[in-house]
Amino acid sequence: MYNAFTVGIEEEYMVMDPVTRELRSHEQKIVEQAHKVINDQVKAEFHQAVVEVGTQVCANIHDARKDVALLRKTISQIAGDLGFSIGASGTHPFSHWQQQLITDHPRYFEIVNEMQDAARSNLIFGLHVHIGMENREMALHIANSVRYFLPHIFALSTNSPFWEGRNTGFKSFRTKVFDKFPRTGIPDYFASIEEYDNYIKLLVKTNCIDNAKKVWWDLRVHPFFNTVEFRICDVPMTVDDTITLAGLFQAVCAKIYKLRMQNLNFIIYNRALVNENKWRASRYGIDGNLIDFGKEMEVNTRALIGELLDFIDDVVDDLGSREIIDATNHLMQNGTGADRQLQVYEDTKDLVAVTDFIQQQFLVNC
Repeated sequence: MYNAFTVGIEEEYMVMDPVTRELRSHEQKIVEQAHKVINDQVKAEFHQAVVEVGTQVCANIHDARKDVALLRKTISQIAGDLGFSIGASGTHPFSHWQQQLITDHPRYFEIVNEMQDAARSNLIFGLHVHIGMENREMALHIANSVRYFLPHIFALSTNSPFWEGRNTGFKSFRTKVFDKFPRTGIPDYFASIEEYDNYIKLLVKTNCIDNAKKVWWDLRVHPFFNTVEFRICDVPMTVDDTITLAGLFQAVCAKIYKLRMQNLNFIIYNRALVNENKWRASRYGIDGNLIDFGKEMEVNTRALIGELLDFIDDVVDDLGSREIIDATNHLMQNGTGADRQLQVYEDTKDLVAVTDFIQQQFLVNC
């Protein structure tokens, strides 16, 4: 029943100087070497201190885990051989964007020319999870419904408390940096795939964008593939965190699909309401309250995540992801990446120690 729900995962990694721990341009040397081993599964990103990797289209979450682990080990080995170190955090704890170089590519220069410092300062690292769909119509139906759950899963991913040497007070400051871009955040509801396509066509016609990939929402029906693409999360510190989040996204999609097959729908909530929960998740992670719109009251975020686990419980065995989904409780017990970074800082009062911790965690359980 759920064979269509394939998994694809993209992660963005920090490239650092192993001595200063600052972000450092690798002049695409890591990408060039990695191409010889993992072909097109690695590519350059906007800033030269970033490496992006992507899994193959994986039949299930376990294959995705193997692929992410292999990619992390491969990039780490190549980077080490070239004199760099690698880590995964939504923001670097203390590097400044003004000191970082932009990758030499016409597309990136075009973005800088249009968005100026909003683009130059976008020195952030995210996780994108693609879940395969049988067609674009179903993809849009599922995207409309799962918007409600984005803050719940995003809260679990928070991994960027520091920015340019400061404790920002946010569990995910990455999202605050990215908010400067146009066409970001929680997407609107679209009544049909035709309505969505007409929206894209209007943006292209009026020179707002040249293609649909410049719609950078937290969730989108992918412009070229039959996937729902989740883009809201910070890149997780460990492979275990990444796979837990990807498993949750896959299970939520499968649950909405199951309801649809039973002629049932999950209630559609207004974008503005979901945005309230997103802001709370970025500020407090899993340690605050989200709004339960049905009850019209604040509810502990961990409790709402527990309700999410109950909601998807009847699809996870068919997906073969029971063990992966159960790890959500482990994540809540141990804290998110942001919680772990903040604990190291509280213990050491040293952001270099935080950065060392991020590097040390990169290959845990790979």
